[in-house]
Amino acid sequence: MTTVEPHPTDQDHHWLRESFAAARAAVEAGNAPFGAILVDAAGNELLRAGNTTGERGDVTGHAEINAVRDATPRFDAATLASATLYASTEPCAMCAAAIFWAGIGRVVFSMSSPRLRTFLALPEGTTWLDLSCREVLERGGGSATVIGPALEDEAEAVHAWTRDRATTS
Repeated sequence: MTTVEPHPTDQDHHWLRESFAAARAAVEAGNAPFGAILVDAAGNELLRAGNTTGERGDVTGHAEINAVRDATPRFDAATLASATLYASTEPCAMCAAAIFWAGIGRVVFSMSSPRLRTFLALPEGTTWLDLSCREVLERGGGSATVIGPALEDEAEAVHAWTRDRATTS
């Protein structure tokens, strides 16, 4: 059963801000503004990943998927179970499933999927898997802790920065 902690810690805020830096780096490389950081139980960064959908043309190149792809061959199950994945936005259903299969024990995200959809002003009928990260992890029967949303205004600013860069280029 997925558990929900009531409030993110100061350390969580720090790593979420690092995920925003990873998201900005993804934009610099021609991708969408999404970032993820994997941190071990002692608070050490294990890896960071950004979205790569633009540069690779791979629709599965989400930041969290890229983090899982990098992490699973490098770290053992115990390390992953005690690790935290920080995501600049709520992991989508595909990413949440990858987090589940990797056995990552904790997820902290910033901007929620509903807020992202509103911010992006997606037109009616836009395809979007409307499953929360919590729901996917709960249905998997895992014991992952999920915290979020947190620092949503800061996460939204990353998306606004991206939008504003696109309109001035």
